[in-house]
This record gives sequence, structure tokens and C-alpha cells, in this order.
Amino acid sequence: MEDQYYDIQRRTEIKDTARELRRKYLRYKDAELVYSIQHKKLLELASKAGAIYRIDGYVLINRDIFDEYLEQFREEANS
Repeated sequence: MEDQYYDIQRRTEIKDTARELRRKYLRYKDAELVYSIQHKKLLELASKAGAIYRIDGYVLINRDIFDEYLEQFREEANS
């Protein structure tokens, strides 16, 4: 059992599985917490990204599309 804990390959597999299980779609309230962005700005950015899904009165944000869109705002590290 202890050997499994220290097995790097096993730990990597567990991390990958957990990553796959994360929710792909978020409601606005959840997305506000995850991204620490206020509702109005979140709506604006998600709309520009094309990550919004409207289903029977629910508004969902596709996390993969939104994450990809946010990457364009990343600044390079200063040395």
C-alpha cells in the first residue's frame, strides 16, 4: 500500500482521472467563484469567448472554451 503512494506513475494517473472528472460546464455562480470575476465581466468575457450555453432558462459556461479564451490575456514572465 505504501509503495502505491510513492509510485509517481500511479499518482499521475490519479491526477489525470481527477482532471477528467472536473465539471465541464459551470453555472454563473460557480464560475464567479472559480475565476474570481464579477458577474457582469464574466458574462462579457464568456460571451466573447463563445462559451455560453442557454438551456431552459439555465446559463452554462463551457469551461474548456473559456479557459482557452482566457489564455490570450496571459502576460509573459519578466526576468
